[in-house]
Amino acid sequence: MTTATITTATTFANKVAFVTGGARGIGAATVRRLAEGGAAVAFTYQSSSAVADALVASITAAGGRALALKADAADSDAVIAAIKQTAAQFGKIDILVNNAGVLRMGDVAEFSLKDFDDTVAVNIRAVFVAVQSVLPFMDKGGRIINIGSTNAVRMPFAGGAAYAMSKSALTGLVQGLSRDLAPRGITINNVQPGPVDTDMNPENGDFGAALHALMAIQRHGRPEEIAGMVAYLASPEAAFVTGASLTIDGGFAA
Repeated sequence: MTTATITTATTFANKVAFVTGGARGIGAATVRRLAEGGAAVAFTYQSSSAVADALVASITAAGGRALALKADAADSDAVIAAIKQTAAQFGKIDILVNNAGVLRMGDVAEFSLKDFDDTVAVNIRAVFVAVQSVLPFMDKGGRIINIGSTNAVRMPFAGGAAYAMSKSALTGLVQGLSRDLAPRGITINNVQPGPVDTDMNPENGDFGAALHALMAIQRHGRPEEIAGMVAYLASPEAAFVTGASLTIDGGFAA
């Protein structure tokens, strides 16, 4: 981000965004994209305090506003407290991005209930908690965007059943919540990425070639590409989009 990036007359001017798991990867790219559009952005992180602080510093150096809050997505009280702190500092929340997630893999015969419970707690329960908690601070025109996964519709290898289940659950959650939230003037949607080049899933990692063989566009996505779709859903242009699960996966599920 350069110091010339952020201007006052931009898409998200006077908006406040809250992003869970925003210190790295897709979350960090989303934080940057919304900040570049003029939003004040608060984001949570679990353990990467130095990385989170560096992200805040880069945004503030460019003239933006950012706030990093330590909160484990599995801890409902921590998520609720972070949302309240954001609203107290910035006065409201216009955009909620539920990005925090966990990936637990393993054969069903050996998959532990702890890993199952962790998957549900972060990938499903935390999303519901954040949506419910943000409503007192979100007015008409609000946007809620969840980062799901293309694995909600295609899981082409063994060991990913619990993860696929958790991301599939977001589809039903969003469809149902779209009916609850429409009278409030709030939209809610899922973004479903395929393989994305991050620390957790590097393009040059052990599974890169195998994943590319399943795709029409045989490369990993870039975090900025996913952030672009999030930015669209958060923008005024997406006012008629709700209850949708939008896939951005290079043809992984084609």
